[in-house]
Amino acid sequence: MKTKALYTGSFDPLTNGHLDIITRASKLYDRLVIGVIVNPSKKSLFSLEEREEMIRGVTAGLPNVEVDHFSGLLADYVNAKEFNVVVRGLRGTSDFEYEIQMAQMNARLFRENVETVFLMTDPDCSFVSSSMIKEVHSLGGSVDGLIPEIILEYMNKKNKV
Repeated sequence: MKTKALYTGSFDPLTNGHLDIITRASKLYDRLVIGVIVNPSKKSLFSLEEREEMIRGVTAGLPNVEVDHFSGLLADYVNAKEFNVVVRGLRGTSDFEYEIQMAQMNARLFRENVETVFLMTDPDCSFVSSSMIKEVHSLGGSVDGLIPEIILEYMNKKNKV
C-alpha cells in the first residue's frame, strides 16, 4: 500500500526543526504533503502564498514532497484527501501533552486506517519556534543556523534588514 502522509503547521516561518521533520518524513512515506494551515484569526508575518513559495523552495530537492493549504478541521482535510498518516513533530514534553490530546480527538474524527505518527525533532532545534524566530529577528538578533537560508532572505526583506 502506498502511503500518503500529511505534515501540517502554519510555518510562519518554516524553521530548521520543521525542515528536519519534513526531510525525515519524506524518507518514511511514499508521498508527503506539507499542509499550510490557513487561520484567518491569526496574524501572520507571511501571506499564505509567501509561506507556500518558501516551503516549495526549501523542499525542492525532495521529489516526493508537495505543498498544499487548508482551513477548518484537520480531520475533514485528512478524510477528503485520503491521507493514511498525519505526521506531528515534537520538541519536548509540553508539545507531547498538547499533541496527544489533539491526536486522540482526531482519531475519533479520522476515517479508518489513518494513523498519527510523532517524530522528535533534532535536539539542536528543540528550543526553536517560529514565534521565537520572528521575535529575535525583528529585534535585530541573529537567527543564522535556525532557519533555512531562503527563509532568512524572505525575513530580511520583510523586516527590511
